Amino acid sequence: MKTLRNITVEVAGTTPAGMRQIELIERKGTGHPDTICDSIMESVCLSLCREYIERTGQILHHNLDKGLLVAGRTLVKPGGGRVLEPMKIIFGDRATTSYKGVRIPVGEIAEEAASNWLKKHLRFVDPDIHVRFQNEIKPGSAELTDLFARSVIGANDTSVGAGYAPLSDAEKVVLETEHYLNSPGFKQAFPETGEDIKIMGYRNRNHLTLTIAMAFVDRFITSPAHYFERKAAVLDAVQHVIAAKNMPFSEITVELNTLDDPTRGEGGIYLTVLGTSAEGADGGEVGRGNRVNGLIAFERPLTLEAAAGKNPVSHVGKIYSVLASEIARRIYREVAGIEDVSILLCSQIGKPLDRPLSASARIITGCDVTVDAVTDEVTAIIDNELGNITKFTDRLAHGEFPIC
Repeated sequence: MKTLRNITVEVAGTTPAGMRQIELIERKGTGHPDTICDSIMESVCLSLCREYIERTGQILHHNLDKGLLVAGRTLVKPGGGRVLEPMKIIFGDRATTSYKGVRIPVGEIAEEAASNWLKKHLRFVDPDIHVRFQNEIKPGSAELTDLFARSVIGANDTSVGAGYAPLSDAEKVVLETEHYLNSPGFKQAFPETGEDIKIMGYRNRNHLTLTIAMAFVDRFITSPAHYFERKAAVLDAVQHVIAAKNMPFSEITVELNTLDDPTRGEGGIYLTVLGTSAEGADGGEVGRGNRVNGLIAFERPLTLEAAAGKNPVSHVGKIYSVLASEIARRIYREVAGIEDVSILLCSQIGKPLDRPLSASARIITGCDVTVDAVTDEVTAIIDNELGNITKFTDRLAHGEFPIC
């Protein structure tokens, strides 16, 4: 198929990730400090997009992907501890604060968006008490700001976005298990479990091991013995739900809070006051957590771009990362005979978003299908998605795609 865009389709070997001997997948849950940073800065970005449109009729220059969470201090105790020093969330990077005489209160917008996210997603965190905000958002550079005055907004960076499809069975289990552990139904059944959850999936041939770290909330735990009793109940529930999925593994081993030591009393159990280690143990930073498909998969192509908080109409670190994943899913869904597909999109600063420097599809096909046989279909899908990139960025600016 002839196309004006620089699209290539090539063979990616013969073994999909889910069929290799070793597979490693990580998922940082809702209350993990890195996920908190990603989620808050993305919420700020979306709120700022809405304000820009309402006040000026367009989305102006901003990039808010330099957020930082500084852990606070707590005194943890069975029956209920207390917060000694609040967490601090630092908003960083650049945003337009005025346009043709119209003032945009970036700092106030950022704090309100962050507070709303915290109230909605972390049950025990009161942003008015447990969090301090520090606004370090500055105006943007003249050249990057000028991008938005041009008739066609081009890429603001030379960068690569990566995506793939489908998820392997192990990837599905890791993602779905964290979603289950942070679901409203699970929290109602096990209110003592916090939102700070991290899962590492390790598959060796047909044996999957899930190592789960999950904060427990001290006000619900009366003693170390009670903690281990509740931990056993949680572990039993998780194992039951995973077993019910009937996934094609010969064995699934689930281990929870493996640092625990029953011989060490209160010092040997994982308790928090607010349900997140950000309260007193671990800081967080935008970009150190999940990729845009919600996972950190070490056998897959990935980009180090931090998508959260980046401008959804010009920053290719965000746009191409999400678009690559969407293209991969569409190709896998629509083109018969494809077992695995990876998409790499490379931008060139200043060039139109629909004309990447390179758009590459790496494909594994079934034994009865050749890559040559599907190249035209794959190329057409990539070309179509790039041709409709303005509609895509509009959806991205309205928060239609998750980014962590």
